[in-house]
Amino acid sequence: MGQVCPFPLVEAKQAIKSLDVGDELIIDFDCTQGTDSIPHWAAAAGYPVTNFEQVGDATWTITVQKA
Repeated sequence: MGQVCPFPLVEAKQAIKSLDVGDELIIDFDCTQGTDSIPHWAAAAGYPVTNFEQVGDATWTITVQKA
């Protein structure tokens, strides 16, 4: 939270590397560009999005599973 885009995506790319296949990464963010860039990255990388919701006026959470 509080990071400007593209930093939530950059950090997500780094964090998912350390996870085991099947583990999930929860990404909480408040930059509107992430609502598009994070799901697109997940789809391109073959990582299913298991949850994506707006949790506040300008905050979202997305859960990506490492496949």
